[in-house]
Amino acid sequence: MTETASSLSLRISEIFHSLQGEARTVGLRTVFVRLTGCPLRCVWCDTPYAFSGGQLMTLGDILTAVQSHGARHVCVTGGEPLAQPECLPLLAALCDAGFDVSLETSGALDISGVDARVSRVMDLKAPDSGEAHRNRYDNITSLSRHDQVKFVIASRRDYDWARFKCDEHALAERVGEVLFSPVHGTLEPRTLAEWILADRLPVRLQLQLHKYLWNNEPGH
Repeated sequence: MTETASSLSLRISEIFHSLQGEARTVGLRTVFVRLTGCPLRCVWCDTPYAFSGGQLMTLGDILTAVQSHGARHVCVTGGEPLAQPECLPLLAALCDAGFDVSLETSGALDISGVDARVSRVMDLKAPDSGEAHRNRYDNITSLSRHDQVKFVIASRRDYDWARFKCDEHALAERVGEVLFSPVHGTLEPRTLAEWILADRLPVRLQLQLHKYLWNNEPGH
């Protein structure tokens, strides 16, 4: 990393060490870098504290903080991390430093500039999120087997919509995992599991492990 790159600044909500609660690396020790800011306002959002505030940190300081935890996996999340243009050099620098990096993104912003070494975990927002109109469908052409697509599902309407989008875009053949996640406290996981089984969908049911362990407390 060049001296110029190391001095780039990003607004950071928090950096913490926990177990990954979702997606491909669920259960593994992970350092989370949560960037401040998000242009979306999903009805079920569980991190509204990341909409504003935070502190400016240089890229070099972020790397030092991440390295201090001694974990292999790093998840860059938000908010919406891609709302900060400096997220792209951060992702590349984390990869250069030897970390296994994932990016959690809403799917509302262009993902094509993300370093190819990063596993992009991209949402497609279902109707009950209130933000389905923000989905950027041309992002799908940038996805590969290294990436993951997530649907957060609050109702049968959301489920049927997600099932249609999976078929429409052949997502199971395009990405490594398609993730169906029930909105915690709104849709019973067992109900979603039964729908998936009845329709024999090629998707992975995911529960948010951190919410069962720590009740979604910040820093976990």
